[in-house]
Amino acid sequence: MAARHRVALLLLLSVCLCAAQARPRPEPTIRLPSERGEAAVAAAEEDGPVGTRWAVLIAGSNGYYNYRHQADICHAYQIMKKGGLKDENIIVFMYDDIANNPENPRPSVIINHPKGGDVYAGVPKDYTGSEVNVKNFFAVLLGNKTAVSGGSGKVVDSGPNDHIFVFYSDHGGPGVLGMPTYPYLYGDDLVDVLKKKHAAGTYKSLVFYLEACESGSIFEGLLPNDINVYATTASNAEESSWGTYCPGEYPSPPPEYDTCLGDLYSISWMEDSDVHNLRTESLKQQYKLVKERTAPKDTNPYGSHVMQYGSLDLNAQHLFLYIGSDPANDNATFIEDNSLPSFSRAVNQRDADLVYFWQKYRKMAEGSPEKNDARKQLLEVMAHRSHVDNSIELIGNLLFGSEDGTRVLKAIRAPGEPLVDDWSCLKSMVRAFEAQCGSLAQYGMKHMRSFANICNAGVRPEVVAKIAPQACTSIPSNPWSSTHKGFSA
Repeated sequence: MAARHRVALLLLLSVCLCAAQARPRPEPTIRLPSERGEAAVAAAEEDGPVGTRWAVLIAGSNGYYNYRHQADICHAYQIMKKGGLKDENIIVFMYDDIANNPENPRPSVIINHPKGGDVYAGVPKDYTGSEVNVKNFFAVLLGNKTAVSGGSGKVVDSGPNDHIFVFYSDHGGPGVLGMPTYPYLYGDDLVDVLKKKHAAGTYKSLVFYLEACESGSIFEGLLPNDINVYATTASNAEESSWGTYCPGEYPSPPPEYDTCLGDLYSISWMEDSDVHNLRTESLKQQYKLVKERTAPKDTNPYGSHVMQYGSLDLNAQHLFLYIGSDPANDNATFIEDNSLPSFSRAVNQRDADLVYFWQKYRKMAEGSPEKNDARKQLLEVMAHRSHVDNSIELIGNLLFGSEDGTRVLKAIRAPGEPLVDDWSCLKSMVRAFEAQCGSLAQYGMKHMRSFANICNAGVRPEVVAKIAPQACTSIPSNPWSSTHKGFSA
């Protein structure tokens, strides 16, 4: 009896096996071209030892009128944290003068959206105040613990299988990024640091998101395509980026706020990351969404052209590889025609401080000491701008003649070329100007192209140092022009 049962069982198993073998199965090596691409990316992300995710987040400004930069960075931290990155692998640079600023209508709270919640809570303050500087930023990127000064001492102590995400939000100009502590950061120095990081073999891939005016000039003609660095920028090499959620614009912040809450490029990539499953959304898909949301349109001239540089093949990778993904979005499906809310108005980054000072002046009671102080601040900002613009225009005329001066200073090089051939000349040119005419400050960064073009024309900094006294008989007394904090270069 038992023998007959065994025979019957064997017959049943053979029938099942035959049926399984007869059932058509997909051939694992035959895929549609699009499927092969996705499979290759997935395999690449899972091959070998799983590396550590690192994030470096830096707001390069200070002052309540620059609220938006620190708001951007705090928001980015919350995305990393929800995505599963550990605090030990997230390094934050922020001056930290916003949340508890007397002008902040919500003490100890920072928001990055008119209806958004607090993004400041829990943010580690690794490097604050004067610790937010070029030297510390580069030391952190290179993992050089002995080179950092002050702060938490945290650095990107990464290995060959690790993935690094860098987000920098600030003012900028052609070839330069701002810092709250002088000197500013220049494009050639940043790219040199990235090359050193690659040569050390201490990362597998690095993604750099950059919010600043003329931010494309930081990488254009400088960033190689073979060091596994993929960068996107808020604007191309010759245009401003834009602040958003600004007073008097739409959408506007709550009425008690006198300053912009965010930057258009920054909030675009972050608001996308807030709602999508980043395990399935690629860098390229996010780039396209952000580019579309940020671009100027026929009916809306406010915006900039988001760009990408470096190892463009990396943009096929999923965002999860760099910034994780909020488990709450696991069921969110990315589709190609996803869109983000559009904006009807935004503010040129360089004019965002004017919006703040004007709002502050407008709200104060007529005849009050506070209104007089606000008026003084507004006039000082405008006087500084006028002084810088006029001084550089006059230097151009003295060097090249009144007919050619403006043409030479405003010339734009062909796409793909770096801003300047001799970066040392550019930095010396800036010092020569500031020694006689006063600080460029955040507004004056817009004129870096003029200094670069003077260098490209073969003029040496010593020549500018000799003629600058003709353009500037003295340094204005306003705080923006003062050089007591040092030079921009």
